[in-house]
Amino acid sequence: MAECGRVDSNTSHTMDKSITLPPDEIFRNLENAKRFAIDIGGSLTKLAYYSTVQHKVAKVRSFDHTAKAAAGDKLYEISMQEEVTARLHFIKFENAYIETCLDFIKDHLVNTETKVIKATGGGAHKFKELIERKLGLKVDKEDEMTCLIKGCNFVLKNIPHEAFVYAKHADSEFRFQTTNPDIFPYLLVNIGSGVSIVKVESEDKFERIGGSSIGGGTFWGLGALLTKTKRFDELLQLASKGQHASVDMLVKDIYGGSYGYLGLTGDLIASSFGKSATADKDFSKEDMAKSLLHMISNDIGQLACLYAKLHNLSRVYFGGFFIRGHPVTMHTITYSINFFTKGEVQALFLRHEGYLGTIGAFLKGAEEDNPNQYSWGENYAGSSGLMSVSPDMNPMQRARSGTFPFDMLEMDRLERQLVNLPLLQDPSSYIPDTVDLTEDALAREYWLYCFEEALDGVVKRAVASQPDMPEAALRAEKFRQKYRHKLQTLRQQPFAYGSLTVRSLLDTREHCLNEFNFPDPYSKIKQRENDTALKYYQKAVKSLDELSWEEKQFALVQGVLAGNVFDWGAKAVSDVLESDPEFGFEEAKRQLEERPWLVDSYDQWLERLKGPPHKCALFFVDNSGVDIILGVMPFVRELLSRGTEVVLASNSGPALNDVTNGELQILTERIAAMDPVIEAGLREDRLLLVQSGSSSPCLDLSRLDKVLAMVVRERQTDLVIIEGMGRAIHTNYYAMLSCESLKMAVIKNSWLADRLGGKLFSVVFKYEVPAGKPNKDCGAFSPS
Repeated sequence: MAECGRVDSNTSHTMDKSITLPPDEIFRNLENAKRFAIDIGGSLTKLAYYSTVQHKVAKVRSFDHTAKAAAGDKLYEISMQEEVTARLHFIKFENAYIETCLDFIKDHLVNTETKVIKATGGGAHKFKELIERKLGLKVDKEDEMTCLIKGCNFVLKNIPHEAFVYAKHADSEFRFQTTNPDIFPYLLVNIGSGVSIVKVESEDKFERIGGSSIGGGTFWGLGALLTKTKRFDELLQLASKGQHASVDMLVKDIYGGSYGYLGLTGDLIASSFGKSATADKDFSKEDMAKSLLHMISNDIGQLACLYAKLHNLSRVYFGGFFIRGHPVTMHTITYSINFFTKGEVQALFLRHEGYLGTIGAFLKGAEEDNPNQYSWGENYAGSSGLMSVSPDMNPMQRARSGTFPFDMLEMDRLERQLVNLPLLQDPSSYIPDTVDLTEDALAREYWLYCFEEALDGVVKRAVASQPDMPEAALRAEKFRQKYRHKLQTLRQQPFAYGSLTVRSLLDTREHCLNEFNFPDPYSKIKQRENDTALKYYQKAVKSLDELSWEEKQFALVQGVLAGNVFDWGAKAVSDVLESDPEFGFEEAKRQLEERPWLVDSYDQWLERLKGPPHKCALFFVDNSGVDIILGVMPFVRELLSRGTEVVLASNSGPALNDVTNGELQILTERIAAMDPVIEAGLREDRLLLVQSGSSSPCLDLSRLDKVLAMVVRERQTDLVIIEGMGRAIHTNYYAMLSCESLKMAVIKNSWLADRLGGKLFSVVFKYEVPAGKPNKDCGAFSPS
């Protein structure tokens, strides 16, 4: 443990003068740090470093079945292996802590290859000597604006819920935007001491097209003169409590009401500080601060709008010290933009706006590694997330919020580049998630409760997955504490990681499990269920082949749906599977809702099957065991028999009991040894197994493995099949594709079933044809 004390004893603060810095919570993986960058502003320091992280991964390896001795032998073995991956760490703290923090870094840094630290920001020169002396590294200063743009491009490309609109009086004050695959061009309005307005046209092409000397420094300076308040945050706190109309002259003060001829409302500011020239009274600090904030914000807003219109740009991002995530400044800027553009341009803010400079500086120092050739993802287990920084908070509340004095962001390098599914009808408007829990309080409370209630079961299965590791129980308990803390945070701050969804709750849980070396808690369950289901494959196929064509098509669909019941991620199902290990495929069929289903376009699908075969079907598969072996594979077999090529897309990494690509390769080979149709499909390259790029129970079609996207194009895919509650209901229910699609799922959550007007084990079978092709009623429901 280290104490981080203040270096300037003259600085007046209302919180304790020291802070504890647990090395495993603040400067994580510091011993493996390879490269540093630092951005030092007027009051905040942002530090970035690249580190390698060693963690466990679950690998599967097929046994040699040519010499299989006993019927009880397992299909494959599971081994825990160590893997090293790259991680970016970003930490934000007040300049007052910089000296002790540098000491801390020096004490915990081991054998770094780094000889130079990239630096940017106005304070880089001021602290250059201190940094070089403390860390023994040469400081290499980078251009501030170049770093800012590089950082902005990086977060817009790699963090889907990065940009948001601020709506002060809405149920959800943060409304996150879908990131357009093409982020260029955009306008960046950086409000520091002054204002810089930059037009960004590509990764390396940008131009400062304007600016103003009236910016954050003006607000701070004039505010200090008017109120004698020297601290920026305290000035904002005063402004949040003030009434600007006491100081500003409004239209109604001049005309007695609105000026209808010119379209001016009575509450519009006619003259900032206009009343102070004539009123014979003293004005409160709060009112003067509020008036000043409006004056600066309106000036910047109008300037930004004029440049946006002049250059025909609709995306305008605001950042800089003046913004810094403060609700008061975001609200005034938003109001100004809305007024001057009549809603045609939105003021957009960034979740990680404070890190743009240091991210850019880091990228400048890492060009030989070309970080842009990879995709990166936010690690929810190690990131503080966006927290409310309302000036009304007292300092200790703010400390707990994660922004004051410390805030963290971690990003993991993914092993593959992630891109859009080429078959998305409009990638710019695609939203993976069906329900945004930040805007649905009732649904949010239910799902947070649901995930908290499921924690004991997850912990139990995590420990059971590592029976030979005596410390597993201790790690599992740490996981429980961390994930429960995340859920409590999201209950208070649902916007912390962007839009709160079932997908983000699941992904956060997976990140926390990995954090404590539980890469695949369901590995033993999947292994057992795969072994069992394989024994019934030939019997299932034989019974299907004895049916008439029409009976067979329905039985195939019913098989996929029944297989999808076997989902350990659904509590109603996991309770049954745990209490009744003999619960089988036929029992699952009997649990299914009778037709007509909750969403039922089976008749349209049957008619389509009477037409010409599809050229290529992309099938996003779901669970291991009965689902993939007895449900999906017979369906795939039928498609192959019709002359349709099939691409099976499975998870790159484990999540719940979902089948992974490594497991699917082994299962398919085993099935091919029993089934000539599957064997011929593999041999003739008409059946392909491809990683999706995902390690989530849900599916984001805007972040898929680049190889999968290439295969989809090359094979001229004309049918997409999405299976499962996570992939077809929680996500992608409303996804619009440019080809035919089939979404199949069984509702395995009683609360969700009730909300949808159905019941437990209700069926969703949604066949869709894109606009311009013959399309019949495919059924619809609204999960909102």
